[in-house]
Amino acid sequence: MTIEDNIFNKRIIIYDKLVPYGFKKTGNKYLMSKLILNNTFKIEVTVSNHGKIKGKIFDLSSNEEYTNFRVEKITGEFVSRVKELFETFLLDISKECTQASYFVSKQANLITQLIKDKYGDEPNFAWDKYPNYAVFKNKDNHKWYGLIMNIDKSKLDKKYTGEIEVINVKLNPNHIEQLLKETGFYPAYHMNKKNWLTIILDDKISNQKIMSLIEESYNYTIKSNTIK
Repeated sequence: MTIEDNIFNKRIIIYDKLVPYGFKKTGNKYLMSKLILNNTFKIEVTVSNHGKIKGKIFDLSSNEEYTNFRVEKITGEFVSRVKELFETFLLDISKECTQASYFVSKQANLITQLIKDKYGDEPNFAWDKYPNYAVFKNKDNHKWYGLIMNIDKSKLDKKYTGEIEVINVKLNPNHIEQLLKETGFYPAYHMNKKNWLTIILDDKISNQKIMSLIEESYNYTIKSNTIK
């Protein structure tokens, strides 16, 4: 994991704050630079319109990129100082231009906010072993209606690999059968596959559709004849 990934993991860029902070918008990205070490080195930080943050350091005497601070095997006072200044700059950007997020994916965070707005329920991170798994419960009776997890996609489809975020919801078995014919829906991971469905949160299924399924799941928590 890069320095940038460590600092901005689970942070969301607040784009309206970038220009006031000092970034300049260039095409589809934002760029900011800062001179360090008596103006002999320069840090450049770019923020893409997809929220990807990347930093570089240039040695102005040679106008070449300086990368030693990223190599763990290279140590010494100078390298440590360069790395410290780089991290300090990124940490200040994180403090002033981002906000904390519960999850990595944009859609998982947005769905979480929509759930909070509609039902007033916060995600409950209940397991030390799975710190990124969050349960959504009806606050009146503590019954589950959603579970967001980060898993490897191979657990859903062995043809693919890579970490993804998903949400499990409880639905009518007939509705589950219909949805499994569509892209992005899978038999529930780690839960009863008859009554629960896994949805991939990668922006390919609209937030509106996901929220309608969450509403169906939520309604089971307030009915006397809820399915098990």
